[in-house]
Amino acid sequence: MANRTKVTQQKRARERAKQERQQEKTRRREEAKTRKSNEPQHAGGEDPDIAGIIPGPQPHPWADEDVEPEE
Repeated sequence: MANRTKVTQQKRARERAKQERQQEKTRRREEAKTRKSNEPQHAGGEDPDIAGIIPGPQPHPWADEDVEPEE
């Protein structure tokens, strides 16, 4: 019977640790949600990293370097 008690205690400890991890995860999610809601919004809702980019084919950046100007 001593073995059964040990197993039960181990199981309770695992379950308690699992609950604590779950609570920590929930707390972190709530913090992230409040942090995101408190961030200032971008002007016009546009991401500044991609502001002004036009979708579709883009001109080649080095296309005109080797071309000599025509007279």
